[in-house]
Amino acid sequence: MQQPQPPQGLQALRDIVLVGGGHTHVGVLKRFAMRPEPGVRLTLICRDTHTPYSGMLPGYVAGHYGYDDVHIDLRRLAEYAGARFYRDEAIGIDHEARQVLCQSRPPVPYDWMSINIGSTPRVGKVSGADAHAVPVKPIHRFNDRWQTLLQRVEEHPGRTRVAVVGGGAGGVELLLAMQYRLGHELAARGRDPEELSFALFTRGEQILPTHNARVRAHFLATLTRRRVEVHTGTEITAVEAGRLKANDSTWHSADEIVWVTNAGGADWLKDTRLDLDDDGFIKVGDTLQTLSDPRVFAAGDIAHQVNHPREKAGVFAVRQGRPLADNLRAAMTGRPLSPYRPQRHWLALISTGDRHAVASRGKWYLAGDWLWRWKDWIDRRFMARFNDLAPMAEDTMKAPATSRVVLDDEESAQAISAIAMRCGGCGAKVGATTLSRALSTLEPVAREEVLVGLHSPDDAAVVRVPSGKDMVHTVDFFRAFIDDPYVFGKVAANHALGDIFAMGAEAQTATAVATVPQGLEAKVEDTVFQMMSGAVEVLNAADCALVGGHTGEGSELALGFAVNGLIDSGSMGERTEDDGHAGTALMTKGGLRPGQVLILTKPIGTGTLFAAHARLAARGRWIDAALASMCQSNREGAACLREHGATACTDITGFGLLGHLVEMTRPSGVDAELDLATLPLLEGAEETVAAGILSSLQPANVRLRRAIRDQEAWVEHPRYPLLFDPQTAGGLLAGVPAERAQACLEALHALGYERAAIIGRIQAPGEVLEPIHLKG
Repeated sequence: MQQPQPPQGLQALRDIVLVGGGHTHVGVLKRFAMRPEPGVRLTLICRDTHTPYSGMLPGYVAGHYGYDDVHIDLRRLAEYAGARFYRDEAIGIDHEARQVLCQSRPPVPYDWMSINIGSTPRVGKVSGADAHAVPVKPIHRFNDRWQTLLQRVEEHPGRTRVAVVGGGAGGVELLLAMQYRLGHELAARGRDPEELSFALFTRGEQILPTHNARVRAHFLATLTRRRVEVHTGTEITAVEAGRLKANDSTWHSADEIVWVTNAGGADWLKDTRLDLDDDGFIKVGDTLQTLSDPRVFAAGDIAHQVNHPREKAGVFAVRQGRPLADNLRAAMTGRPLSPYRPQRHWLALISTGDRHAVASRGKWYLAGDWLWRWKDWIDRRFMARFNDLAPMAEDTMKAPATSRVVLDDEESAQAISAIAMRCGGCGAKVGATTLSRALSTLEPVAREEVLVGLHSPDDAAVVRVPSGKDMVHTVDFFRAFIDDPYVFGKVAANHALGDIFAMGAEAQTATAVATVPQGLEAKVEDTVFQMMSGAVEVLNAADCALVGGHTGEGSELALGFAVNGLIDSGSMGERTEDDGHAGTALMTKGGLRPGQVLILTKPIGTGTLFAAHARLAARGRWIDAALASMCQSNREGAACLREHGATACTDITGFGLLGHLVEMTRPSGVDAELDLATLPLLEGAEETVAAGILSSLQPANVRLRRAIRDQEAWVEHPRYPLLFDPQTAGGLLAGVPAERAQACLEALHALGYERAAIIGRIQAPGEVLEPIHLKG
C-alpha cells in the first residue's frame, strides 16, 4: 500500500529532540541548517548555552584563547538551523509517551531523539572526592573553580600545591596548561613561579597508556623538566580538605585537586530502560541507535558502539555528526539506516601548555612548536564552522516542495485538514478535545472570589469583587519572539501582570487569548500545554487565578492576557509620601514629586538584543540573561517601592524608557533628569546598538526625542539609542523620596533585583518646554 503523501505547508510533522550539546549534535544542527528536511522540527535541550570544544580547552586554560574562542554558541547555532533551543537539563525518558523529562520544565515530546551529553567523572566513587575535588566535567563548574584559583594565586602570595588525578592525555595536558598559565601570571607580577607545585596521580603503571612509547617518553621528560611530581601506580582512595590518600595509605597535601578520571554515564540514565555497559554508557549498534529502543540514538562519549569499541576521544564524536544526521533523516522519511564504522587509528595532537604539541597516531610520533601552530589552525577552522554563521544563500534556504516525512492515514488526514482553507470566526478555534487535553493537567491557583472558572467551565467566568476593593483592569497581547513556548508563556504572563503591580494592586484573575500555528493535533496540543504551563506557573506565583480564555489557530504563536486586579477602595485619593498607606495606595503615573529620585528595577535592552538574535548577531548568554530578566516578576519589586514611599510607578514596556518617563512627567507636571551613566543595561545591549541593530518599534519611539532638552548634543552618546528601546516584561520605574532611596535600593537588591539602580531625579518644571534633561 502506498504511504499517504504529507501536504505542503506544515512545519512540524515530526520532532527530533537532541539531548545535549556535544560535538556530534552541533554537527547534526549544521547539517540540517545546510539542508533542512521539510516537516521535521529539531529541538535541542542543553543545560549550557555555550558548549566547549574539548580540543581547545587546554589552550584556554593556558591563556592562549578567550572564552568565546573555545565555545560554540548553541543558541545561535540552533537559531541558524531553525531548531528550538530549550535551556534545561534532561533527567529521564518516558519511552511509552515518547517524552524527555526535564529538570525545570514540562516534558518534551519526541518522535526520535538522540543523546550526546558526554561523560561524567565519577568522583562519588572515592570517599570525599565529590566534596573536595573539582571534576573537569561539567566544564562550567570547572571553569568557575579555575577562575577562582587564578584569582587566589594572583592576589594571595604563598605556596600553592595543585594535584591532578588522572594520567591519561586529558589529565597530563590539563596539568601542563594550568602550570604554564599560573606560572606566567606569577612572573608577570614579579613573583617566583616556584610558589607553585604540581603533582600528577595515576593508578596505571605509566602515563598516557593508550599512546605509543615515544609519546609517553616525551611527556614524561616534559613533566620532569617542569618539576611535576608523577605518581604512577597510585590509586587515590580518599580525599579530604587539603589532602588525598593513596592506596598505600600515604597522604599527599594539595590545595587544589582536579579530577580527570573514572568517567562514566550520567546517573539519570540508570532509571531509563536503555541498555548500559558497566560504566553507565549507552550501548548502540552500528546505526547509532540504542539497543533497547530504536527511536533513541546516542553518540559521542556517552555512547558505547558495541561492535566497534573505541577510546573516549573528541575525534569520534565529531565524525559521528554526519552519520547521525543522515540516519535521523532516514528514520523520519522511512528509508533504510546506514551503518557507521569508526576508524581504528586517529591523529591526536596533545599540547604541553607552552605552544608546543605532540602528534600521536598508532606508532607514529612527532613533536614541535610547528605542530601547535598546525593544531591551532585546525581547531580555529573547526570552530569557524559553527560560530561564523553567515546568512544562508537564498537557493540553499529553499526547502523542497513536499515533505518526505512518512505519516499514517489519520495523521495525513489531520495534516490536510490543518492547511485546508479555514473559515473565519469560530472555525479558527483550536479543537475542544485538543484544548482540553492540553489544559487538563494544569492547576491554576484557586481564589475564593472565583465562583465560575476553569474548575467549572461555562460561557464566562464569574468573579466576586471583595468588599472594600476596587477593580484594576489591563490587557496585553503579543506574538512569540522566541521558539520556546514554555519560556514565552512565562514572559507573556509577566508582561501582562506588570501593569497591575505597577499600579500598586494585587492580581486577582486572568483570561488568556492565544493563537497557535496549525498542525497535527499532537503538535498543537503540546504547544498549548508548554505555553500555558509557563504562563500558569507565573500566574500562580502571583496568586492570580486563570479563569478562562480563547485559543485559535493563526500563522504565528501569540499569547496575551486580560488581567483583573484589586486595590483598596479610596486609594485614588490625594496621597503624601508619609500618609501611612504605602502598602495599599494606588501608584499612578501622575504622582511624581520634585526632589524624588527615579529608581529602575531591571536593566533595559531587550528590543535590540532580540532583534540581534534574529540576525544571529547576539551571543547566547546575552539572550539567556535577557530572558532571565523578563521572567523575573515585578510583584515583590512593586511592594518594595511602595514600602519605601513611592508615589508614582509604571512598568517599562513597548514605549521604551523615555516614552514611559514622559508619560509620567506630563500628568505629574514635573521635569526629570536622567543619568545615562547609571542606566542598568542588559549584557550585549550596547554592542548590538553600536552595530546599528534596533527593534522595529524603535523608529516610532524615537519620535519622542523632542521631549529631550538639547537632544542634538546627545545623539552620538553610545547609550542614547537605548532610551527608545522597546522592552518586553521590563522593570518598574518609580519616584521615591530621596532620603529613602538608598534603603529602597538595598532592599531591592536583597530581593533579587540585582541591577536595580537610581537613574535620575525629579525636578520642578522649568521654563523650557522639554521636560527631560540628560547627563552622563
